[in-house]
Amino acid sequence: MAKDKLSELTEIMDSMRAREGGEAAAKRKADGRMTARERLSALFDGGAFTELDAFAETRATDFGMQGKKVRGDGVVTGYGKVGGRTVCASSQDFTVIGGSLGETHARKIAKVMDLAIKVGAPFVAINDSGGARVQEGVDSLSGYGEIFMRNTKASGVIPQISVIMGPCAGGAVYSPAITDFVFMVDGGSHMFITGPEVIRTVTGEAITPSDLGGAKVHGEVSGVAHFVSTDEADCVARVRELLSYLPGNNMSDPPGRADGAACGRVDGAADHAALDSVIPDDPGKPYDMKSIIKAVVDGGEFLESQEGFARNVIVGFARIGGMAVGMVANQPAVLSGCLDCDSADKASRFVRFCDAFGLPLVTFTDTPGYLPGVGQEHAGVIRHGAKLLYAFAEATVPKVNVITRKAIGGAYIAMNSKHLGADVVLAWPTVEIAVMGAEGAANIVFKKEIDASDDPAKARGEKVAEYRERFASPYIAAARGYVDAVIAPSGTREALVGALEALAPKREDRPPKRHGNIPL
Repeated sequence: MAKDKLSELTEIMDSMRAREGGEAAAKRKADGRMTARERLSALFDGGAFTELDAFAETRATDFGMQGKKVRGDGVVTGYGKVGGRTVCASSQDFTVIGGSLGETHARKIAKVMDLAIKVGAPFVAINDSGGARVQEGVDSLSGYGEIFMRNTKASGVIPQISVIMGPCAGGAVYSPAITDFVFMVDGGSHMFITGPEVIRTVTGEAITPSDLGGAKVHGEVSGVAHFVSTDEADCVARVRELLSYLPGNNMSDPPGRADGAACGRVDGAADHAALDSVIPDDPGKPYDMKSIIKAVVDGGEFLESQEGFARNVIVGFARIGGMAVGMVANQPAVLSGCLDCDSADKASRFVRFCDAFGLPLVTFTDTPGYLPGVGQEHAGVIRHGAKLLYAFAEATVPKVNVITRKAIGGAYIAMNSKHLGADVVLAWPTVEIAVMGAEGAANIVFKKEIDASDDPAKARGEKVAEYRERFASPYIAAARGYVDAVIAPSGTREALVGALEALAPKREDRPPKRHGNIPL
């Protein structure tokens, strides 16, 4: 009898594997897509994971569903190790009823999410679904609501990552939107609330899924996608890379790494010496802030998030002296590093994620201010810009700021200034800190002298230089304690390693409250 039961189990498992290797799966593989289980195997160490609820089936019988019952109900759930640490995951199977979400399907996902919260493990949701299962009606909607509720409960407790490997439409998009990071594959991923067919019916406008909500759109225009990959294998590899920087939960320390020279105080001395000449002599000339970031982080390794969106601000993860950190920096090569609505949103959400999970924040500041213009004012730059002020002021993790060139006006305050609680603020000798740029300020402060001069252009140049020296020098801010140290650029890495080591035990109490009210 025992042997018969064992044989029965073997037959059932074999039939499930055979289904995954069927005609539908073969067609998708020809398009460069993995099966649901192959995606999980690529995610977990050695391809090994423990599957949960493999035998679950839908209870629906209406609209022909009786003949569509399949064990697993279109989603594979389970847990395994990623980088030696436990991770929980779900992976939708488009070959089973289009990967649509019904009652049982949703219950499986909710169950593994509950497990992730209970054990303090990151949760990865691989989405590949036609959306709500119409045949199950309100039970499908209930299922989405249960998942959204768990996304919200888990927010700030465990890292949540959504991987879009196919269609993700209608209500299905809101779970990824609540999670911390969204991965998409160029050409294979789509996210939208209203599909192209509905838009065509209502407006007469012909539009493709990629034009409406492809990876390029969400990676560069909407900002919904944080990482865009060329194929599924690269996408999963980048998920694993991201997880290597993150703690398992909000009570765990970020993962460290000790690999010799890469963690030393001085790493790549030639690169550090080059920092002494990276700032152009012309204060209006751009340079690439990423070259500075890569010169000071361990091994030059920097995992950038939302690389194609709001490129005037850079955010991402790196290690400095073996410590995982979140990096936020202005990008002078794009819009001169000005802050605007999108960049403020991008940076503030990243800051809040790092604060939730104990990742120290390292910022590089070079900004001439908030982007001026009617368009920005009407788009709500006041409200959006305030988010960044709120995010840095709210954060209690170690905060270190390096000002490389310009820190002007309200943007100086917003970019992790001493006034918002930065623990250590460092400045390069090239720094200009002021209420407004030297050119504009000189025109106001020295207007009479310039107008009375025989050569106004020459006088203006002299007054601009005088203003920079008298009012915008880093030594003025340092004299008042707003800057802790003025350092040579080549000493930046050593200063950062020292600051982060000193700040590692930091604890900061805030007044008790339910939560603050960030200006969303």
